[in-house]
Amino acid sequence: MSSATPPPPGALTVEGARPTAPGRPRAHTPPPVPAAGLPPRAFLVLIAVCTAVTAANIYVAAPLLPLIAEDFGSTPSGVAWIASVAQFGYAAGLLFFAPLSDRVDRRKLVAALSLATTAALVLGAAASGTTVLAAAVLIASTATVVPQLLVPLVAARAPADRRASHVAAVIAGLFTGVVAARVLGGLAGQAFGWRWVFLGAAVLTAVLGLASAAALPKETHRRTGPLFGGLARLPGVVRGSRELRRACIRQGGMYGAWSALWTSLALLLTNEGDGYGMTTGAAGLFGLFGLAASLVAPIAGGLVDRFGAGRVVASAYSLAAVSVPLFWLGGERLWTLCAAACLVHAALVASHVANQTLALTTTSTPAVANTAYVVAGFAGGALASALAGTAFTHWGWTGVCAVAAGCLAVGWGVTSLRLRK
Repeated sequence: MSSATPPPPGALTVEGARPTAPGRPRAHTPPPVPAAGLPPRAFLVLIAVCTAVTAANIYVAAPLLPLIAEDFGSTPSGVAWIASVAQFGYAAGLLFFAPLSDRVDRRKLVAALSLATTAALVLGAAASGTTVLAAAVLIASTATVVPQLLVPLVAARAPADRRASHVAAVIAGLFTGVVAARVLGGLAGQAFGWRWVFLGAAVLTAVLGLASAAALPKETHRRTGPLFGGLARLPGVVRGSRELRRACIRQGGMYGAWSALWTSLALLLTNEGDGYGMTTGAAGLFGLFGLAASLVAPIAGGLVDRFGAGRVVASAYSLAAVSVPLFWLGGERLWTLCAAACLVHAALVASHVANQTLALTTTSTPAVANTAYVVAGFAGGALASALAGTAFTHWGWTGVCAVAAGCLAVGWGVTSLRLRK
């Protein structure tokens, strides 16, 4: 969930790379300094900031739903489906564009996707209705897969003794972008209007996307086979690995529960009748609980190494299961809502670390497996967001919590059955 949620440190694998024995020289070590001539530290900072901005575009609409609804003469629950459109778009972008980084010049791809995202955000800012806005959000989120193109590059080109710290810096950018989308987006929307937030995101995306593209090293790719060959291999890779199928389903359930609760939270917090009647800016401050993910990721990685992925996923599901009734109580008690927000973020990231480790280490094609895994997670999140919007309209916050509980039940229940290889 780059991802709402990003790949954890230590779980990234570059396709075609093989580990070497201690003391044995590598056959090929990419130079740590980019071809554009930027010092390694400046290059890393640029990529991390670009990653934060592009990751924020996936969630830019979520904290603005009350303002969008007011502008279009609708209700917040009536436009909640736009948040799920963004997640469907990102899943589609991962499916089609992320594998291309192994086949085409990454500089041209990053530049083209950044410009496409910028144009879509401008279109969204000028939208006169929900249909045009949803189309703009769909295009923007489909093209905003730049983080998944940059993180593997950073991992591949970092010095061997500092690879983990370099990857962690970009991961921090991803988490920061997700938090900033809710916190800063909500505050800016309250102060200037939601359309200016879209325009600001467009400007930042264009500037940082083009700057990052210019700083990337020149790449030469030898095409062997169809351009979308990785996409064609996806079904076979998923069928061939029981562990990958389990990781995809479990993360789809976990991300679905998180998305149902998190994308609907602004509706509860800003609702005057059955909610807390907060302003959009105040509701956006709840995004700060997402910082819990940054603390949990390295801890979860160590637990996976020590106890195995299965135990960590089971513990994460237990945390998420505890958070659902707390979220439900949070409909009337604010402190339980705060506690639940911390728990569900910890559960999401711990589950992601464990499940992605399985996805990347149980097949001979880690890049293709990673695409299947991330797409499955975002597809589950998008479906749950759509269901949560309808549930909030008909049954209020209780309906949203029921959708989240259902996602967890399906994700754990299906994978607890004996899956055939």
